[in-house]
Amino acid sequence: MAEKTETLLDRAQVKKAVQALQAFLKTKSTSQSLFLEETQQISLLFTLWKIPKEAQTIRIPLPHGQRSDTDEVCLFTRDEPKMTPEQTQRFYKKLLEVKGVKNITEIIPYKVLKTEYKPYEAKRRLLGNFDMFLSDDRIRRLLPSHLGKHFYQRKKEPLSVNLQSKQLARDIHRVIQGTNLKVTNKGCCCMARVGHSGMMADEVTENIEAAVQTVVSKLRMKGPVIKLIHLKSQTSVALPIYTSDLSNLTVLDDAEKHAQAKTAGAAAKKRAKNKTEDVKQTDTTADGKEEEKKLVKAEDEEGEEEIPQLVPIETPSKKPKLEKPLKKKKQLQKAPKPARVKKGTRAQSKLTKNAGKTDSKVKRKVPKVK
Repeated sequence: MAEKTETLLDRAQVKKAVQALQAFLKTKSTSQSLFLEETQQISLLFTLWKIPKEAQTIRIPLPHGQRSDTDEVCLFTRDEPKMTPEQTQRFYKKLLEVKGVKNITEIIPYKVLKTEYKPYEAKRRLLGNFDMFLSDDRIRRLLPSHLGKHFYQRKKEPLSVNLQSKQLARDIHRVIQGTNLKVTNKGCCCMARVGHSGMMADEVTENIEAAVQTVVSKLRMKGPVIKLIHLKSQTSVALPIYTSDLSNLTVLDDAEKHAQAKTAGAAAKKRAKNKTEDVKQTDTTADGKEEEKKLVKAEDEEGEEEIPQLVPIETPSKKPKLEKPLKKKKQLQKAPKPARVKKGTRAQSKLTKNAGKTDSKVKRKVPKVK
């Protein structure tokens, strides 16, 4: 549970901080801002104990309007059937007059937004011309793709309003004079606007108390929620108006230990459950294998009983044919290879042959004697 709102803030301390901040803004104001009667925003800076798990946008109604009468508000409306953009604009102007709404300075139908404000420069001009944007809740989801990222970077994205409400003036006044707190899951700090430098100190103090009570009651977090609260403007330092007790650290530690024990118990239960399931699966598989073996045995037995014995069939014996002996062909005897002669013997045989030739030649040349 969140902390108790009754013991969260000290009203006297908050009022002192508001007065000190207003005095600082008066001394730091320039001649140009005095001439134009411009005012500076006063905001609350919340520091949380833990980073939230989910992003959240909290609407905070304030007892005193935190916007000046000079702020310009633009309203995006849907396109009425069978009406031109000019007719749609006149229709909603008349509706706001009948309901008693006087804070809207301009009405832009959805079709005009798509056509006339399509260029990048036109979107930037539209962003700079108005301090706040409202939209019909029936077309709220269609606007981001036509507005661009600069509206969201400057935190001027349109706030949805139900234009079919019976108490339209009250709803629009609450949205315009109230504020929003955007709690992100990327950090533990968030800021909300609660007044301006032209308001009385008591009015700003009451707005701060109402904002803190609303934030503490609507934050989706358990245990101690808010760690620090500071008051600041656009150009000043942050003045602390609330600091949480350090005993909340023990509470947070106990909560973390309890959460860890809970997660560990859940994990152990899950592991035990998985083990039992595995054992069951093994048992079922073993039983299935045994049943399969039994079935196979039964089939084998049945097959053995059903197979008939084979009886040999006698065939008449035939006399075997006598094979005639094959005539052996006379094999041609191969001439024996001459024996190899040694090199020395070859040389001697050549010499003898040459000698014989010479002798025969000599004998032929000898003439016969008569």
